[in-house]
Amino acid sequence: MTATAPDTRLAGKVALVAGAGASATGWSIGKASCVTLARQGAAIIALDANLAAAQDAAHEVEQAGGSALPVQADVADPDAMQAAVEVALARYGRIDILQANAGIGKVGGPEDISLEDWDRIQQVNVTSLLIATRLLAPVMRRQGGGAIVTVSSIAGIRYTGYPHLAYSVSKAAVIHFARMAAQQYAADGIRVNTVIPGLIDTPRVAQNVARMYDPNDLQAALAARDRQVPMGRMGTPWEVAKAVAFLASDDASYITGTELVVDGGLTGKYA
Repeated sequence: MTATAPDTRLAGKVALVAGAGASATGWSIGKASCVTLARQGAAIIALDANLAAAQDAAHEVEQAGGSALPVQADVADPDAMQAAVEVALARYGRIDILQANAGIGKVGGPEDISLEDWDRIQQVNVTSLLIATRLLAPVMRRQGGGAIVTVSSIAGIRYTGYPHLAYSVSKAAVIHFARMAAQQYAADGIRVNTVIPGLIDTPRVAQNVARMYDPNDLQAALAARDRQVPMGRMGTPWEVAKAVAFLASDDASYITGTELVVDGGLTGKYA
């Protein structure tokens, strides 16, 4: 049997994953992305507002044979992000990839969501993109190019049955931010694309789903969520992470300003 050659398509690259941790035991999109990018050769800056979560993601990268630097920072705090980028550059000397994964949400329609919650959701989900791009685009330009991969949600392109107004608006903004930035930075060799996950089985989802379906039976609640998807199941964080890695790699060298939907066919159902 022929051995599979190691995947080194990101060898020599450095990736900053914002929102790298998981809110509970298990695999989030951010943590799976850290390991997936590392397995393809990238060094990882695992950035999270929760230091323990960042350290956990970095540990998983190291367990997979990669190099990682855990960094604590609030993605919506310009000073904290600038300090984080400076620490990362001092360690690795370059940053080639930004995965903007951090995101929060809260249920509520126009008459329900508080202005405080609205503002915080926009800050974490959208303003953070502006902050990170301002910091990293000049770095990437000096290096001759780079890749920015934002993570949105099908809630940004469809009404999914629940009034997540602030979250949905923010995720729509993420998509258009990436489209606009892609045009501005194309001549600099900086590609900007968006991954749009559907229903993904993560620790945070498991925490939230029981409240939305049956608080007394988590498995029944998760099964109900599975049934919504044409493919019959939620996606895994690893399936989203592979999409992130593709868009971050030179395999996507002629792709910018677009979206890759990873949803098991769900948006077609809602069309």
